[in-house]
Amino acid sequence: MKLYEKILAGAAGATGAGVVAWRTMFPWIGYDLQLMSVGMKIFKVRNEAMTSMLVDKFEKHVVNNPKKPFIIFEDSVYTYEFVDQMACKVANVVKTWDVKPRDTVTMMISNEPSFIWTFLGLQKLGLATAFINYNLKMNPLVHSILAANSKYLIVGEGQTLLENIMDVRSELSGVNIYVQGLGNNLPPNGLQSFDPLMLAAHSSGIDPRVRSEVTMEDICCFIYTSGTTGTPKPCIIKHSKACVNCCITECIHLQPSDIFYIVMPLYHSAAGATGMFGVIHQGATIVLKRKFSASQFWPDCCKYDVTVIQYIGELFRYLLAQPPRKCDTEHKVRAAFGNGMRKDIWMDVNKRFKIPLIIEFFGATEGTTLLLNTSNKPGAIGRLSPFLNAIDSDPKALVKFDYGSAQPTRDKNGRCIKVDVGEPGLFISKVPDNMIHNGTFTPYMSSKEANEKKLVRNAFKDGDIYFNYGDLLVQDKDYFLYFKDRIGDTFRWKGENVSTTELANVITDLNFVQDANVYGVTIPGHDGRAGMVALTLNDGCNLGEKELKELYDHVKESLPEYAQPLFVRLLDQAIITGTFKQRKVELVQEAYDLDKIKDALYYRDVANKTYSTLAKADLPKFLTSKL
Repeated sequence: MKLYEKILAGAAGATGAGVVAWRTMFPWIGYDLQLMSVGMKIFKVRNEAMTSMLVDKFEKHVVNNPKKPFIIFEDSVYTYEFVDQMACKVANVVKTWDVKPRDTVTMMISNEPSFIWTFLGLQKLGLATAFINYNLKMNPLVHSILAANSKYLIVGEGQTLLENIMDVRSELSGVNIYVQGLGNNLPPNGLQSFDPLMLAAHSSGIDPRVRSEVTMEDICCFIYTSGTTGTPKPCIIKHSKACVNCCITECIHLQPSDIFYIVMPLYHSAAGATGMFGVIHQGATIVLKRKFSASQFWPDCCKYDVTVIQYIGELFRYLLAQPPRKCDTEHKVRAAFGNGMRKDIWMDVNKRFKIPLIIEFFGATEGTTLLLNTSNKPGAIGRLSPFLNAIDSDPKALVKFDYGSAQPTRDKNGRCIKVDVGEPGLFISKVPDNMIHNGTFTPYMSSKEANEKKLVRNAFKDGDIYFNYGDLLVQDKDYFLYFKDRIGDTFRWKGENVSTTELANVITDLNFVQDANVYGVTIPGHDGRAGMVALTLNDGCNLGEKELKELYDHVKESLPEYAQPLFVRLLDQAIITGTFKQRKVELVQEAYDLDKIKDALYYRDVANKTYSTLAKADLPKFLTSKL
């Protein structure tokens, strides 16, 4: 009998019969037992992982399996030994700069091998690395780079990245910028080429004593998140948290023999802090893709003998939309690990692709806990049973909330109020004591105000501190949790967090716009929420063909595609609260419903490169198009 079953048996008063008694009284207890088994394995591996940093683990694999494939990229194979040599070159270049252990170097590199060996090279020197979203442009890009408080930026190859940096170069006067991929070409004014430095650098190893003063409580990297306050914020990933993240793959039993397919951006915590870190921890192999392709996904899995895949909800929805092929089932994928697969497609995924193990999870880059659905329960993201919460040193809760403030509501004693089964609640989790320093928890390298906004103090008793995820979950009678919605100033579309504040700031740069109220709306058949903006115009201005074209061009130039609003609503006057804050509740409820809205509505017309009037006849075709 397993340890957790012995615990239950002892509590019931009789070995064997006790477990039966518990299962009879609490039929859902079997789900808890299964989750506890996985949790114990993760806990055991975590303790082992905490004995050394990621870069130490990588170097150990280099010694033990130098010729083993580490990265497969566009039919090229990069061994552990080769990646180590490239990482050493990066380290030997960077050590000549004005940096010391614990300093930060920022990198903006797309999904390619150089992302990985640049990161590892910086780690060899004990430097923290800030991962910049390579889709960013203009002000959001400037903000993200400067927020890292770094004097150095390494930009990956690609004309688009170079152009985006050149557009904001004048605003990065204190940052030394090095560009990869220029070859023999001269860099633009104000930039330096990284290639000749790499060509001249030695691939000799870096003495680990260089980073000997760096501890597990120092920063490994910064992974940016939109959060609920608008601007991208660098989330602090300490070396200890990096090691914890890499152990999450224990839930899918990741082994050195596995081949892990990564199609999501490495700057994300899913592909980077879980996928890449997990592979490094185990010494497995990555098949790396520049970007997701629905038509190439399963052929790639078959071609490279992929055994583990990562996903977001939209990924499987796109795969299901592809014509059926033999490779849908003639693959070797044994496990899928990800988040956002909704209940409505779960069974279709199981039936069509026949993946033996699907593990759905819920968490946040800056969060303090992780939920796992290890029971193959369609649509569930984890569990929150009374038994699990009773034995959890850092309990979780779903509580009543105020939609406008994205904060919990309190009872007459000032405590949070837990919701009933079936009632949406704001998800909060207790911050572990070892994460609290000087009475607070610091998830971001940001202002004290931004960090404090994520905390719920005195939630259930004096002195406790809970973390506010800003997400609404709902619980069923068997204590499974399901994602319901996201509140606050962020919505999720195409697997990306979109900041309403950031988007509004971009749109109000237009001289005819007085106010832009941005929110997300649901679209049938699509996960997340699509961007919609309700505009009010300056006096004397109109939203004619010229302005609609200007709006389209402006957001296309300033924002990544996923952040460009799909719908525009023209208001006579702004909808605000008594304290002059934008009110979104009615706007979200009405969305683009032409039966409810008398205001002018427009949609993003990619074919004509403008925003065009939305009519009932256009709506079905637009909603079924590739948004």
